Amino acid sequence: MEEPVLPAFSWPTRPEDQPDISPVAWRDITPEWAWGGSTGKGVKVCIVDSGVEADHPALEGAVKGGVVVQRSPDGVVVREEPHEDLFGHGTACAGIIHSLAPEAEIYSARVLGQNLKGGGDALVAGVRWAVENGMDVINLSLSTRKYEHVVALHDLADEAYFRGTVIVAAANNMPVNSYPWLFASVISVASHAEPDPYTFYYNPNPPVEFTAPGVDLELAWAGKTTSVGTGNSYATPHIVGIAALIQGKHRLAPFHLKTVLYYTSKNVREALGGRP
Repeated sequence: MEEPVLPAFSWPTRPEDQPDISPVAWRDITPEWAWGGSTGKGVKVCIVDSGVEADHPALEGAVKGGVVVQRSPDGVVVREEPHEDLFGHGTACAGIIHSLAPEAEIYSARVLGQNLKGGGDALVAGVRWAVENGMDVINLSLSTRKYEHVVALHDLADEAYFRGTVIVAAANNMPVNSYPWLFASVISVASHAEPDPYTFYYNPNPPVEFTAPGVDLELAWAGKTTSVGTGNSYATPHIVGIAALIQGKHRLAPFHLKTVLYYTSKNVREALGGRP
């Protein structure tokens, strides 16, 4: 009997033609299973922000490259070149990620200037560069409220999702709608006040999905200095760092990774009986 001609994206009818899967029982999804022994080695993380100070003592050579995104009369220009952090915000995020995943490769897409302004078109260009250059995890501790950029960002978030790139984005520090953290294909993060960098919570009340440390944190800062800061911006790289550890060990699809974060969050582990 001949095999039927199937519509696009249909599942193969013969079992031997179906792709292999390797399911894991939910009881086995613990922090030790998820990232125990991982350093993030081989994982490429891009920080789309104000730049990253590559020679900061807190980063120990982790920065491997990046781009500068600038607006010009002819449109947005993207140049691959070494660069500094014009503010300190991106370096702070990089320092948190490196402290959690010390062997992850950090890349920078500088889209913000000295006043932490850059424009939604620069943000779109920075995210596009990260997606097209195969970053495994993208840290977005910024957002835009301008609706004219929402469609482009939404399309990029979907493209990242289908490519296997995980976008982790900070919820706005104010109770307003901004993007891309509100997209379902993006992992959204807000803050809690506990100091342990590995303690994060699943939030059952949308739209924010997870909370991580983000209050009175000591941060790496521009000029080889440190600073103390509070904000969802600094909670986000905690989830990025843990995601890099998980990807360094398992290489999961974005929705699998989100499931692992769910089962390893503190409140879910406690609800399941205090699993380690």
